[in-house]
Amino acid sequence: GHELAGEGIADDDADSGLESLLRWRLRRLGMTVRTQRSSAAVRRVDALTGDRLIVEADGVVNHDGAALRHKDLVRDANAAAWGYMTLRFDYALIVHDWDLVEAAVLGALATLARR
Repeated sequence: GHELAGEGIADDDADSGLESLLRWRLRRLGMTVRTQRSSAAVRRVDALTGDRLIVEADGVVNHDGAALRHKDLVRDANAAAWGYMTLRFDYALIVHDWDLVEAAVLGALATLARR
């Protein structure tokens, strides 16, 4: 089907410690966080919370440079076409400015709930 599928409780599948930290902090807020391994829209995502909010942890290795940035933008556009919202945060935001990340996630979830 066209649904995002798969559920990750443990973080063994995290590509980086940054993804694990992101998931752990979201779960501490009481959110259900799923990791997605396959989707017609976006393939694998770092975290899906709520029904339609994708949260990505953008480390330097996998997201640096114009070609990789373009790939991220294409993934985000495909996700939006399927009704998903994507938020992307880098290392500095996740580690040093968590209050802003938390506010953004909560605001996005509230926006999606009103739709």
